[in-house]
Amino acid sequence: MNKPLVTINIVVFNGEKYLRHCLNAVRSQTYDNVQVNVFDNASTDSTREIVRQEFPEYKLIAHPENIGMWPGQEKALEYSHGDYIVALSVDVMLHSEFIEKALNFIERDPSIGAIQAKVYSYEYNQLADGKYTESRTIDTCGFQLKRSRRVTNIGHGQHDAVQFDDSREVFAVEGAVPFVRRSAFEDLRVGDSIIDKNYFWYGDDLDLTWRMRLFGWKQFYVPDAIAYHDRSTTKGHSRSVLDYLRRVSIRQQIPLKKRIWDWTNVRFTIVKNDYIINILKDLPFIAAREVQIIGYWLLFEPGMFKAIPRFFRLLPRMIRQRRLIMARAKASPNEIHRWFL
Repeated sequence: MNKPLVTINIVVFNGEKYLRHCLNAVRSQTYDNVQVNVFDNASTDSTREIVRQEFPEYKLIAHPENIGMWPGQEKALEYSHGDYIVALSVDVMLHSEFIEKALNFIERDPSIGAIQAKVYSYEYNQLADGKYTESRTIDTCGFQLKRSRRVTNIGHGQHDAVQFDDSREVFAVEGAVPFVRRSAFEDLRVGDSIIDKNYFWYGDDLDLTWRMRLFGWKQFYVPDAIAYHDRSTTKGHSRSVLDYLRRVSIRQQIPLKKRIWDWTNVRFTIVKNDYIINILKDLPFIAAREVQIIGYWLLFEPGMFKAIPRFFRLLPRMIRQRRLIMARAKASPNEIHRWFL
């Protein structure tokens, strides 16, 4: 039986802390027809030496500058020969059967573009002898969007229970460890690139997977495909105003520039990919959320108002991108709107 080649592309920037654990987990995969590329974004730590000396069987792609996670994934695609791509973040460790389980599911249906793993949270400081402590706390089972266009990770922070045991279609896979059909990934190209280079590190995974949904590709959560993610500064979840207030100090640990990128990039994704009729349907929810955010900025994060000039400066580019994307959209407004809860 012909076994499809699976390429694992790991994009790294100063990833020495996680790299050995990540690559050892890759090495332990039960599926054996695998190609591995490590794309280094001009790290200043020992990332490149670790790959060369301890993992010589893996290809090191040394880039001269930090271009970000998903632009790095697009560049790594040029060196990839697999029918399927695992777009892996260095702070993720794969269960030994991850590839085998994801591949078995996606091979059933050629219209499936991507697989979302059951991703557990883990704490780096809980690693012992290179082994993670078995976590039962969900990090993500995929992206979910509210009618307000608030983006959440399904199950984040919840204890794993029966509600996460069944495979199901999701609106979009999350970007830490998607298992992607290569033809679907390449189908996302708009103009001369797959990735919008204006994003840089934040929100480009949602932009990609929303576009995948628009272009008619299905995305499924597969609970048997398991991975572990140290989400670092983005740990925690907010379900109420009080939750947001409790997270003020946590958010302030994230550099202002990154918070600005996060806010603007999510809005750019909506501009580029959301149907106008769906925005009009949900306008009260969207407006209420934006008013809450502005109020939060006024009270706790006045520096975030610097995001507004960036948004309007790049808005014409996003509108041009929107025209190209919508010209190829296959999913109807109703098909998309049913995912907004």
